[in-house]
Amino acid sequence: MVTSNYLVIGSGVAGLTFAVKIAQKFPNKNITIVTKGNEEESNTKYAQGGIAVVLNEEEDSFDKHIQDTLIAGDGLCDPEVVDMVVKEGPKRVHELIEWETNFDLNPEGTFDLGKEGGHSEYRVVHHKDITGFELERALLKRVYQLPNIRLLAHHFAIDLITDHHLEKENTNEISCYGAYVLNQHTGEILTIKAQHTLLASGGIGSVYGHTTNPIIATGDGLAMAYRAKTKIKDMEFIQFHPTAMYTPEGGSSFLISEAVRGFGAYLRTKEGHRFMLDYDSRAELASRDIVSQSIDSELKKTGDSCVYLDCTHLDIKAFKNHFPNIYDKCLEEHIPIETDWIPVVPASHYLCGGIIVDKDGKTSVNNLYACGECSRTGLHGANRLASNSLLEALVYAHNIYLDLCDAPKVNIPENIPPWNDDGTSIPKEHILIQHNLKQLQALMRDYVGIVRNNDRLHLAIKHLDLIYEEVEELYKKSKVTTTLCELRNMINVAHLIIQQSLNRKENRGGYYNISNIKKASK
Repeated sequence: MVTSNYLVIGSGVAGLTFAVKIAQKFPNKNITIVTKGNEEESNTKYAQGGIAVVLNEEEDSFDKHIQDTLIAGDGLCDPEVVDMVVKEGPKRVHELIEWETNFDLNPEGTFDLGKEGGHSEYRVVHHKDITGFELERALLKRVYQLPNIRLLAHHFAIDLITDHHLEKENTNEISCYGAYVLNQHTGEILTIKAQHTLLASGGIGSVYGHTTNPIIATGDGLAMAYRAKTKIKDMEFIQFHPTAMYTPEGGSSFLISEAVRGFGAYLRTKEGHRFMLDYDSRAELASRDIVSQSIDSELKKTGDSCVYLDCTHLDIKAFKNHFPNIYDKCLEEHIPIETDWIPVVPASHYLCGGIIVDKDGKTSVNNLYACGECSRTGLHGANRLASNSLLEALVYAHNIYLDLCDAPKVNIPENIPPWNDDGTSIPKEHILIQHNLKQLQALMRDYVGIVRNNDRLHLAIKHLDLIYEEVEELYKKSKVTTTLCELRNMINVAHLIIQQSLNRKENRGGYYNISNIKKASK
């Protein structure tokens, strides 16, 4: 067994920011970070756009940022949370700068602010088109400088340790005492006991297969929280990024940042029609839900596999300076943007719901916190405003740190059992896992995508139940592997998305159900 004062599951901006702060505050306490990939692999790493924050109150204002967030959230944001996050933003960004994070400056030496869909002003600080990569670099550098942080790469969190494992008769009030963690190199399962556990495990993009997320985004933290009876909400609000580079084979897709449309790119059909003007007066700068639904509508009308992003009219020299990574990737795919359009399609991008937390990041389970994309804070409502996610992670990581500065000591029970896999064996046929994974992803894309209806959702439940039964039977008799656990987690997440989709009787933000329109018209 391993004992730690704080256990952090995930190595993105949320987990690393908290770990750095708590390690600096309490040099005599130890922090363990577990991450299933290498230490820099996370959703944060792939964040292109930047951090939405009000840094120039002469040209922008907190009120404008708040209103943009509320409008995008379509009436389901928590106004107090929005107010808090927006107003705390500048402090958190300046803290990143103190930690040697680099943001782009203009020739005058001030921040080169970007503008993205749904924003009324230029307010997005960024580092080229690899802002997340730069954040990871700066945060990991600080982590490595702190001797009381232990970072375990290639360690997969299997399940949270809660009162259920202690065989208590009354588990109405549940507490968390750490997690069971698989060392992916050795196959050993560690029992990591912790006074406080933070889930900072990222998103769920791989549930859909076609996603802008890395393949590690399998909803592990959410599924662990669900199995631990933690309260979860708003799972129906999946944000699909409108412009992922189209590849016929699907899978993890390269993201063409929303900032490219903010820079002036047009969306066109194969015939060249600039169709966004038909759907919204803001055209390409409409919020992501509207742009994604509009593209989906065009593809259904035409039967085409993708639409196109036209950058040919832009200042290509300036484009290369702003988006060098995107420019190079297009060239790599034999798409010179000076002359050719970029084929794009919506892909699963961001989960607006998740584990319910209060303003201090506390979940409904004692000693368990959540931060980042796996959490549901009330900031995003029915649809996240572009570049508000990194902002949210920074503010909530700070709030959790403050809450734990004064937290009373937690007594960890002595009778926590080690992981028991007696009677199990290593699964010999991985084809069963891969077959069910492909079935699950196709099911979610075809039945639970951008535009839904109740008939398809009910069919999805029936198909999902069959996959669930087969995978659970395999899980009971197998020694755990990362791929088997990931599949099991994705099935849990898919169940939550489908069930909470059926429970929502009105269309809001990123959730669009044809059945709700039919009911309203009767």
